[in-house]
Amino acid sequence: MEAILNMGNDCIFCKIANGEIPSSTVYEDDLFRVILDLSPATKGHALILAKKHMADIFEMDEETASKAFVLASRIAKAMKTALKCDGLNIVQNNGEVAGQTVFHFHMHIIPRYNGDGQKIGWVPGTSEASERDEIAKQIKEAMS
Repeated sequence: MEAILNMGNDCIFCKIANGEIPSSTVYEDDLFRVILDLSPATKGHALILAKKHMADIFEMDEETASKAFVLASRIAKAMKTALKCDGLNIVQNNGEVAGQTVFHFHMHIIPRYNGDGQKIGWVPGTSEASERDEIAKQIKEAMS
């Protein structure tokens, strides 16, 4: 899928999130708009769109990020009740290599149904304990 590089006034998700382009809106507050995806993976696939332009989670402050995940939980519970889905994926990609195609923070909430044919996952790899310990150390240091 071709990446869509969006910034500022040219950002399609900014326009949708701020009501300039019509959408099937599920929820809206001062920070986010939740819409139904135009190309859904499954019935009820929704997107949580930040109203403020941020390319990805790396540009998002912790308070807004926490509110995004609280909102994802709320939407997920409502989908479970309303759509009677069998499960649910919450997907949030950051960077082209990770599958991000629109460079405006958004989170996919994808209801899952038995036999829906969707595959969301990865190929498990291997690692040694010493490698995991070194990686953990590097991440801890970066968090300081």
